[in-house]
Amino acid sequence: MSGFPPPPGQGFPPPPGQQQPPNNKFPPPNHGAFPPPPGAAQPQPPGAGFAAPPAPTNQLNQVMGNMSIQANQPPQPGASFAPPPPVASASQPGAPKGPTMFTPGPPPPGAPGGAPQMMQPPPPHAASSAPQMMMQPPPQFGHQPPPPPAGMQPPAPRQQPGQFHSQGAAAPFYPQQPAAPQMQPAPVAAGGGMAAPFQENVDFSIQIPERLCLFTTNKIPQTAGMATQCKVPVGAVIRPLAPAACEEDEVDVVQPGNAGIIRCKRCRTYINAFVTWLENGRRWRCNICAQLNDCPSTYFCHLDEQYHRRDRLQRPELSKGVVEFVAPTEYMVRPPQEPSYFFVLDVSATAVRSGMLHSAASAIRQSLDDLPGRGRTKVGFITYDNSVHYYNLAPDLSSPQMMVVSDLKELFVPLPEHLLVNLKESRGVVETFLENLPDMFAKNPVVSQSCLGPALKAAFTVVKSIGGKMCVFQTIQPNLGDGSLKPRENHALMGTPNEVKLLRPDISWYKDTAVEFSRQQISVDMYLFPYQYMDLAALGELPRYTAGNLHSYASFNHDKDGPRFEAELNKNLTQTTAFEAVMRIRCTKGMRITNFYGNFYIRGTDLLALPNCNTDSVFGFDLAHDEQNMSSSVVTVQAALLYTSSDGERRIRVMTQALPVTSLTTELMSSVNTDAVCNLMSKQALELCYKTTLDNARMRLQQTCVDMMRAAKGGDKRTVSGYSVPPGPQGQSDGEEKPIPENLELLPLNTLALMKNVAFRGGTDVHPDERTQSHHLLNTMWVDKSRSFIYPRMFAIHDMEDAAGLPIEVNPDDESSDHFAGRENILLPESVNLSVERLTSDGIFLLDNGVEMNLWVGRSADPILLQALFGTNSLENVDMSHIKLNTSGDDVATRLGSIMQALREDDADPFVISPKLNIIREGDARMEARFFWYLVEDRASFQGGTYSYAEFMEFVKNPGGAGGMGRGPPGSMPPPHAPQQGMAPPGPSGPPSNYGPPQAPPPPMQQGPPGSIPSHQHAMPPPPPPMGMQHVPPQQHQGVQHAMPPPPPSGPRLPPQQGPPSGGYPVQHHQGPPSGGYPQQQQGMQHGMPAPQQGPPSGGYPAQHQQGPPSGGYAPPPGHRPPAPGAPPQRGMPPPPPQYR
Repeated sequence: MSGFPPPPGQGFPPPPGQQQPPNNKFPPPNHGAFPPPPGAAQPQPPGAGFAAPPAPTNQLNQVMGNMSIQANQPPQPGASFAPPPPVASASQPGAPKGPTMFTPGPPPPGAPGGAPQMMQPPPPHAASSAPQMMMQPPPQFGHQPPPPPAGMQPPAPRQQPGQFHSQGAAAPFYPQQPAAPQMQPAPVAAGGGMAAPFQENVDFSIQIPERLCLFTTNKIPQTAGMATQCKVPVGAVIRPLAPAACEEDEVDVVQPGNAGIIRCKRCRTYINAFVTWLENGRRWRCNICAQLNDCPSTYFCHLDEQYHRRDRLQRPELSKGVVEFVAPTEYMVRPPQEPSYFFVLDVSATAVRSGMLHSAASAIRQSLDDLPGRGRTKVGFITYDNSVHYYNLAPDLSSPQMMVVSDLKELFVPLPEHLLVNLKESRGVVETFLENLPDMFAKNPVVSQSCLGPALKAAFTVVKSIGGKMCVFQTIQPNLGDGSLKPRENHALMGTPNEVKLLRPDISWYKDTAVEFSRQQISVDMYLFPYQYMDLAALGELPRYTAGNLHSYASFNHDKDGPRFEAELNKNLTQTTAFEAVMRIRCTKGMRITNFYGNFYIRGTDLLALPNCNTDSVFGFDLAHDEQNMSSSVVTVQAALLYTSSDGERRIRVMTQALPVTSLTTELMSSVNTDAVCNLMSKQALELCYKTTLDNARMRLQQTCVDMMRAAKGGDKRTVSGYSVPPGPQGQSDGEEKPIPENLELLPLNTLALMKNVAFRGGTDVHPDERTQSHHLLNTMWVDKSRSFIYPRMFAIHDMEDAAGLPIEVNPDDESSDHFAGRENILLPESVNLSVERLTSDGIFLLDNGVEMNLWVGRSADPILLQALFGTNSLENVDMSHIKLNTSGDDVATRLGSIMQALREDDADPFVISPKLNIIREGDARMEARFFWYLVEDRASFQGGTYSYAEFMEFVKNPGGAGGMGRGPPGSMPPPHAPQQGMAPPGPSGPPSNYGPPQAPPPPMQQGPPGSIPSHQHAMPPPPPPMGMQHVPPQQHQGVQHAMPPPPPSGPRLPPQQGPPSGGYPVQHHQGPPSGGYPQQQQGMQHGMPAPQQGPPSGGYPAQHQQGPPSGGYAPPPGHRPPAPGAPPQRGMPPPPPQYR
């Protein structure tokens, strides 16, 4: 093949010994493109544009080669925007062949994007002079003729030796008719460096809606050195199927025409609003790889004066940041399958007696009418204990038939049909099965035996031909057959660097099974109900690699947890779900995607396999420089999700956004989105935690915050070739610091809160299963939800204003949503700081972290208020397990119920799930210790959490200083003989007990405010007094207005307080070494208050090593039998654990 030009930015090397002529000249541009110079035609790179499509295989990523960019290496830096060097004629002897590294990837069968190129014959050789039509001025705008048919293309000129061959990428646009041809040398950067960034004509007002994608920064550092210096986590969090709110537009759906879906022939990027159109619309340059592509004649349109297509507003793919294409048949490996839902239920004694089986059957039965797929939906069931039970659900049966397979080693399917049936046809049999399921195993349940592994293999055999969603319900640790787990809870590892071993799976069976499930398009959702250690680290591999979700309900109680579990299961089954999905993310040459976060399995290097993707699926990724200096002024990121809808339609959701490149540090730091940064930082820290230790993860969070604040205050620095140089005469001096940008004021507070979060906090009081559950939550959490999970909100209920809890009129211009919540704009009470100093014995406080709610009740609370909320005048000597919150019947109770409901409502989400509520009575040491975990502004006694918010702010502002009060950085522990002001000395180190610390009788809390902070306009901690101010005991708070505080002003740290401590209650001492390196201190109380050196507990009271109930246990389920003689001791009774969903 001859006559085709090489890819842009590349040319054919001259033959050996041939020198480049010094006075080579360019022919005249033609609307941004160089016409081919006279001379011999270029040899076509082998296979370019004519590669045969790959044969279909059973691997979806192989068939999705049209989305792949792996087969094609990116062009060399800067080559796309400068004319290539001279090449030798193809007819010369010894001339090397055209390069093959830029051969475009094979399009799918019948790929419309490549059809026009494939129909064009090679241009014949012509005379040495260029054709006259190529030298004529371009026609005026509005009168451009469409491109000639493929068979009538003008002949290409023969290229003479020593002449440049150009693709037009380096030619600027001309606002008017270009002048006569001028001979110009090729632009070369001075000193052999890179050329100036190519200026794109980009409309930055075209954005992806924030509900779908949030970038950590709206600008990209120009150099890799600048990115390293600023330490900004450059990346994004994406939620591809997020529902639209009432006032938001739905995603436009595009039905491709005769030209099909237009894509780049090299990198397979989808046509988008940021491509550059050339030659009056005949060609377009890819904004990812800079490849020039021909526009199909059926897709052609003229350009306007701004070099934009005249029909761009009528084409969503050219005018919007997100669009959805209806995929043609070449994007299908097989016909779209029916939506399938398969349920694998544990029917052991624990599952039956706890009420889990009853709740699961009830939720499934209520969801049957709303399952996606209409009349195409299929369902199936398997139950298991020490054997596997299949169910024949044939439509001609009056009741289901159960078939039991007890041989777990030679497992087989007893019936080839009617195990997975059409719901519409077998509706009666399915409902009969669900109604009888809770009673089928109630008489003689199997105790403490579970064959989860064989049950999963049996379910896989039934579903593998179709795929779909598999819901697994488990109450005890699997101990039979494949996948059986051994109890490996080792309390000696808690609080040590080796604790991370408990967070990693010790067997690979579940990961290997999950990978096989993913290949067959099966997604697994795990619903776990642990009453003792279950090893969530191993079981969580199933949802992690199959794009599923992990739900844990520790110490499940049917009355309290049943409604919430049923609501979450109903949402998971009935929400919008994409099946057989894959996603790929591309970015502009010069940048690369380095890491992905979320639940998925990576095929190859960058194809995310998602058997299921729903409205709650969240993914993150990092952007890093692939070159030292960016050659373009714009970076484009495109994410494409190919999936099958529940209606059986194959679709491609394409999200594209362009980000400007900046060389100024101030511009970069001012464009940072703090909430998105904290969300991505948490996901990065989780990866580091699994690879190293929890301490390293906390130190990474801390160091990232310090580096970002230093860069924000340092101002702009001139750089040459990526190196900093002294500022110019008018530049800012090195010693002068700028104030912290407003958008970064909350970064230190959120970082400190994240370090003290249950996912990363140290100490010995966090159960391994609870920590694993929090890791799964953070890994799949959207930005809005992570904001509350990292820094919860606490409201004062006892003194809320009369309008709180009632709907209000909201000004459309009011961008602050901290004062109201919910669809009806319910007014929220005033927020208070997350510090024990804000708690008062006569108060009631509601704390919400987005996952669960905690209601702290002081022992001197108003009896009238207690009667309205709990139906009793006092909570003293009352069994808290029988206390329920009233949300109706009284004005205060009704308004509180409206507030709690509004905090869980989302305008875009039709599902509202009532949160789990923990009622904490003042003096209940077990429950209060967990409540104090959320008071992140106080000190904690683990490495990395020893600073209060004010002290951490001072460390961030002056990381090289003394650290305040004679201590080192927050990550270090205090000296062994330096008592901590305002901190209660922890007790002896020991294992955590049932997701919570053991009891320790505390003294009564003082009456009135124990050192409250003065009134402030923000709801989070006010700044400490500036330098030189004398500390004044704070007064009772008068209310706050906003949900977040500004950082404390600069100045020295506050002197040790002599008044009430910042902590809660002293801990009773036991024999044994002190925890966390703190010395034991003599307890003392004056007038019912702890000694001045005491403070908030470290998130819990370590348990004492003793015989009896071992730690890590859960409350036994109803009907639990005592252990047999010689059996290991039973787990102790726990407090109600936190619920994570």
